[in-house]
Amino acid sequence: MEGAKERLRLVIRGRVQGVWYRASARDRAEALGLTGWVRNLHDGSVELVAEGGGEALERLFGWSREGPPLAQVSRVEQERSSATGEFSAFDVK
Repeated sequence: MEGAKERLRLVIRGRVQGVWYRASARDRAEALGLTGWVRNLHDGSVELVAEGGGEALERLFGWSREGPPLAQVSRVEQERSSATGEFSAFDVK
């Protein structure tokens, strides 16, 4: 049985806008049973907040370092905390 739910916040930098990063991240998060959201930031990066089990979050983090085929990820910043349970789905903002 999976342990307590966690929250993962990522800021993905590089060529990550205009390459289907957000839609691909949503699809991956949904496949992993995670909730949260993903959005573009004004500086050209992508921000992602996800909640769920630790193993699923690790898999999403691993995927985020590569992203979809057209992405060129240069860096991923991460913060972890306890889940708030505020999300019911995973959305693209």
